[in-house]
Amino acid sequence: MTAIEARAQALVAWARSGDADALIRGALVLASVEHGDVDEAPILETLAAMGHEAGRRLALVEGAEDRVAVLNDYLFEDLGFHGNEARYDDPRNSFVNDVLVRRAGIPISLAAIYLDVGRRAGLDLEGVNFPGHFLVRAPSRGPHAPDLLIDVFHRGAILREVDCQRLLERHAGGEVVLTAEALATADTRQTLIRMATNLKRLYVRSRSFPQALDVTHLLVALDETATVELRDRGLLAYQLKRFPDALRDLERYLRLLSPPFPTPAAPVPQGEDDSDDRKEYEQIWEHVKTLRRRVAGYN
Repeated sequence: MTAIEARAQALVAWARSGDADALIRGALVLASVEHGDVDEAPILETLAAMGHEAGRRLALVEGAEDRVAVLNDYLFEDLGFHGNEARYDDPRNSFVNDVLVRRAGIPISLAAIYLDVGRRAGLDLEGVNFPGHFLVRAPSRGPHAPDLLIDVFHRGAILREVDCQRLLERHAGGEVVLTAEALATADTRQTLIRMATNLKRLYVRSRSFPQALDVTHLLVALDETATVELRDRGLLAYQLKRFPDALRDLERYLRLLSPPFPTPAAPVPQGEDDSDDRKEYEQIWEHVKTLRRRVAGYN
C-alpha cells in the first residue's frame, strides 16, 4: 500500500466514524498532503486544553447567546484566531495544525477548531455547508428560540437571515433565493470533502500538481460516485506523466459516462442537446487513445 492509499484509507475511516474528534483527525490526514505524517497527540492535547479552559468560562454563564459570546471572546479576542483576509489563498490557512499555530485560517478550518473546542466545552454545535462560506450553527434548544448562525471567519459574528441572504448573493454574484438547502448541516464526511475540494483548487491554481493529485485521490476515496474527481485524477496523472494511472482513471471515467464508452463498433454517439458533454467526451477519448499508445510502448 502506498502512502497516499494509506492516508485515503484513514481519511475514509474518520469520515465514517462517529467519534467526537473525527473531523479534526480527518483534517489532520488532509494536512499530511503538505506536511507528511502529522503527530496528532500534541494537537489533540492543545485542543483539549483549549476546550477545558473554554468550558470553565462557559460554566459561569447561561443562555445560548451568552455562551457563544464567551467562546468567541476566548478564541477570537484572547487567543487571537481570525480569518486571513489578506492572504486567503495561502494553503496554510487550510491545515488545522497550521491554523492552531498561526491563529489564521479560512472559514472551514476555523470552523473545525471552533466545533472541536466548543464540543469539549459543552456547547451543542454543528457545521453548516453554506455556499462559498462555511458557517457554524448553535441549534435552538427551545420551541421559540432561533438557531444561532455563527460566522467564525469574522470573529464569531451572529448572522441574521438578511445577513445570510447578502452573503449568498455576494457568493453568487447576483440575486438568489436563500433556501433551506443553503443552510443544511454538514456532517463529518461532507466537511472533509469540502476541505479537500478547497485544497485541490489551491494546488491546481498554484500548479502544485503532485499535491493536487494526492488530494484528488483522497476525494475519490471519500466519494466513489464523484466521476469528476476520477476524471481530474486521471488528467493530473497525465500531466505528471504517470501514464498507466492516467489511462486507468480516464478509461473508467468514460465507462461511467452516458453515452457508453466508445469502441470501433460503437463510435461516440450523436446527440441533439449534448454538445458540451460530447466535446468533453471526445477530448477525454483522444487522451485515452494517446495514452494507450504510450502505455503499449512500455511493453
